[in-house]
Amino acid sequence: MTSTTPPRTLPLHRLAHARTGDKGNRASISVIAYDPADWPLLVDQVTEARVARLFASRSPTQVKRYLLPRLAAMNFVLDDVLDGGVNDSLNLDTHGKTLSSLLLTLPISIDNKEETP
Repeated sequence: MTSTTPPRTLPLHRLAHARTGDKGNRASISVIAYDPADWPLLVDQVTEARVARLFASRSPTQVKRYLLPRLAAMNFVLDDVLDGGVNDSLNLDTHGKTLSSLLLTLPISIDNKEETP
């Protein structure tokens, strides 16, 4: 008899870290896998559609993903998410660094993999 265990869910930050930059009203968020073995899982689950849904409250007009397989990384470019940009926004910090923290909360389903510490 085979026992199947449902996949577990971890926040993205358990499998990857992020770097962010901003230019005008555009944010660029890179996601880099801690372990290159997790790269296929991240490519499969950290998609343009999921990132767009996660950032829906920021109303991006476009979310574009660029894959960097030799680095086990990907870069997302989100247009029109910075309230006009650093110089135009009245928000204290909706820019760069805080947006990567939001992306790292994205739930990732894993198949009984040992958790990354």
